[in-house]
Amino acid sequence: MLTAFTAGLLLITVSELGDKTFFITAILAMRHPHRPVLIGAISALAVMTMLSVMFGQLASLLPQIYVQWAEAILFLGFGLKLIYDARSMTDQPAVAEQAEALEAVTQAETKFPKRQSELAIVLKTFGLVFVGEWGDRTQIATIALAAANPPVGVAIGATLGHAICAVLAVLCGKILCGRISERLITQLGGGLFLVFAVAGFYRLR
Repeated sequence: MLTAFTAGLLLITVSELGDKTFFITAILAMRHPHRPVLIGAISALAVMTMLSVMFGQLASLLPQIYVQWAEAILFLGFGLKLIYDARSMTDQPAVAEQAEALEAVTQAETKFPKRQSELAIVLKTFGLVFVGEWGDRTQIATIALAAANPPVGVAIGATLGHAICAVLAVLCGKILCGRISERLITQLGGGLFLVFAVAGFYRLR
């Protein structure tokens, strides 16, 4: 269980820094009070994590050897792709992710009045973060981890990782948005996926 917790914590924390949902949370925190934004973001990510773990448990009904092979190959593919993508990136901030996040927030803001209650901010943040995270690489990785590892450990580790990133986005987003190197974050994520891929193949011996 400790291994599953550590894997979920590290994978999510590294992968979510500089992610679209990270910037969505940061932008919302710059425009609204921190508390409702943080509640909405953490709630959305916790629900997404629970759903991903449930999907992983469904996948675990398949023969375990197939699940373990699928996990290792998936992580290998993610790792190689991220490392390859990082080669063409610069050390500049993640401009593309920030632009997508800003567009999503701006479109959502037009549907709400200028003065919003805390509940409205919580719900708006929840919706934007949940939609932004759906189908994301970290969701697929969480499903794979939960399919091949103790689900409770994965759920706790991944939820904590998401919470850490949400807190950083809310409290330090204004500073981090202009300083997160797209290449560095991509390289770290790719390297971490490769480490988990190697560990997965090792277990298959």
